[in-house]
Order: sequence, then structure tokens, then C-alpha cells
Amino acid sequence: MKKFLIAAGVLGLMAAPAVAADMPRKAAPAPMYAPVPVMTWAGFYAGVNAGYGWATGGLDGFVGGGQLGYNWQSGSLVFGLEGDIQGTNQKSSTGLGGGFSVTEKLPWFGTVRGRLGYAAGPWLLYATGGVAWVNYKVDITGTFGGVTATASDNTTKAAWTLGGGVEYMFAPSWSTKLEYLYTDTGNTSVTLFGTTYNGRAKNSIVRAGLNYHF
Repeated sequence: MKKFLIAAGVLGLMAAPAVAADMPRKAAPAPMYAPVPVMTWAGFYAGVNAGYGWATGGLDGFVGGGQLGYNWQSGSLVFGLEGDIQGTNQKSSTGLGGGFSVTEKLPWFGTVRGRLGYAAGPWLLYATGGVAWVNYKVDITGTFGGVTATASDNTTKAAWTLGGGVEYMFAPSWSTKLEYLYTDTGNTSVTLFGTTYNGRAKNSIVRAGLNYHF
């Protein structure tokens, strides 16, 4: 009888690991925190913007439009290329004396610019510069010998542009920005009845924008 009990005990010990192997295992505990998505500025983006422009001679008004660009990122360094097209209602009217007056308008402009920035988490601080095309319209009106006439120059001029801004990525695919740009059209001359007006649109633009990153 004693031998039988010993043999039964040995068999029970041998069977215990097999029984334990067949028992259902508990799932691993779920992580306490979800993984934080990696934030990147690289890739295509598109968006809209609106702001205000002011130039020499009181040539002020609303500015609004859209932009499209692409960024490359290496560590904290972000560099890219952006193009935009803007409509404006910037306009000024000035008396020149002697019965002459001049009206200036900037109906639209567009830019193609490089961007170079430094990324710190969701923030991007950048400088930008390139070429602009500015539709600059100048009308001079005057009276001579009882005749009133207007001479005009409505030219889309190549100009240079420089600026900078700050952008904040508030969601994985969305960012908002605040940007300053400066453009300079160079001189435009319009002559009427021997009176010449030399115009030049040195334009400053401040605008806020919203971008979607693809």
C-alpha cells in the first residue's frame, strides 16, 4: 500500500505541468498610456490665409488667398518650397496738385518662395524669400485746356519678397500660422499732359493661415 501511494504521488507530480500547460493564460496587461504620434512637418500641405496689406502712399486693404507647399525635414531643420496666390482690395487715391490726381491699386499678387525653419515640437519658426508677381495699377487723371483725361499703367511686375513667420501644429494633420511678407515692385512711371507720376508699391503683408498636411 505504501508503494502504491508513492507511485500515485509521483504520477501526480508528472501530470501537473501538462495540466498547467492546458489552462488558459491571462492576457498581458494593456499599456497605461497610448503611444504618442510622431509629429513631422515633412510632406505636402495646402491651405488658406487672410490678412492685411499696407504700402506707400496709403495703399492699404484686405489680403486673402491660398497656398500650396512641400516640406523636407532633417531633425529639427525644416526646409521647403511654397507658392501662393492672393487677391487684395488695396487702393489709394492722392491729389497731385494742379488739377491732377492719382489712383493706385494692387488687385492681386502671387509668390514662389523657399522656406527655412527650425522645429521645436509642434512649433516651427521660419524665414522665407523668393520671387513675387504683383499686378500694380496706376491711373493719373488731370485736366488741361478744358480737357480731362486719364493715363494708366496696368502691369504685372516681377518683384522680390522676403519675410518670416511662426507655425503651430495643433493636430497631426493641421497647423495654423502667422506670417509677414514684404514685396517691392520697383518704379512705375505714368505721364499725362506732361505731368509724370512715379509710383512704387513697397508692400507689407501680415496674414494668418490654416494648413492641412497630407
